[in-house]
Amino acid sequence: MDLKGFYVADAHRYDEAEVMFHRCGNSGILLPKISLGFWHNFGGADPYERSRAITHYAFDHGIVHFDLANNYGPPYGSAEETMGRLMDDDFHPYRDELFISTKAGYDMWEGPYGNWGSRKYLMASLDQSLKRMHLDYVDLFYSHRYDPYTPLEETLQALVDVVKSGKALYVGISRWPLEALKYADRYLRERDVPLLIYQGRLNLLDRGPQEDGVLDYCSEHGIGFISFSPLAQGLLSDRYLDGIPSGSRMEKEKSLKRSDLSPERFAYLLRLNNRAIERHETLAEMALAWVLNQKGITSVLVGVSSVGQLSMNLKAIHAAPFEVQL
Repeated sequence: MDLKGFYVADAHRYDEAEVMFHRCGNSGILLPKISLGFWHNFGGADPYERSRAITHYAFDHGIVHFDLANNYGPPYGSAEETMGRLMDDDFHPYRDELFISTKAGYDMWEGPYGNWGSRKYLMASLDQSLKRMHLDYVDLFYSHRYDPYTPLEETLQALVDVVKSGKALYVGISRWPLEALKYADRYLRERDVPLLIYQGRLNLLDRGPQEDGVLDYCSEHGIGFISFSPLAQGLLSDRYLDGIPSGSRMEKEKSLKRSDLSPERFAYLLRLNNRAIERHETLAEMALAWVLNQKGITSVLVGVSSVGQLSMNLKAIHAAPFEVQL
């Protein structure tokens, strides 16, 4: 379609719903196996028409979950502002088909009330997020990280209250340690605001949620699990198979360090890529398929800078299960 015109969603966007969606824990919510993350590529410095093209393609192919946070950009807040423009320009008629999440927990503004997990920060941040996204409510609001300085009861009661105020329909937590997760699960259930989902980093290079018991706990207690960075910020793609590209995150030492591509890891990536070739898949497809095949996984969050990348990632929903034997 002409991006300068009115957006009309593809009439066949749910044709593959049976293979596209997973139930989120024991809830009534179904989430797409592939969800779209706004961490990178949707900020104020990124081309808006590219953001439109990516989100149109996503929604036209059943990706109804858009994942944001207050400080995604850069600059902080600008990814949510992009979401607000998208709502105004394209997605307002489809609001009830979208599942939009945002988060608060990392640094957002100066001073003692713009970080961590206090009630004051979480409440103020959500109000700001709703204004930036031009929304009356979000479908899901996360505590973005565990706060060792604030009583858990304060953070969790804030989550309860945002649901009861109608500003969020569900709540989640991200990157909380296992014992804090268990406490949060009990606290929220007792107040009739069950924990919908846990967001953690899980991929072929980082299996922390499996090793520390978080994924098993979520699976056994009806809590969904969504993996961020399932491609390890591009390491589990073909981007670094020939070394460090000019202009890449690793070359700029932004979120990826040169030390992340040690000789041992590089050799492991080559072995994984050879296995993917044998499966007639890209390394990224196979890596996503591995995450999706793990017990308790609801969805994976992908970040893309083009429609082509998203199209390739979507192939993972049809990929055969894959277990590592290397």
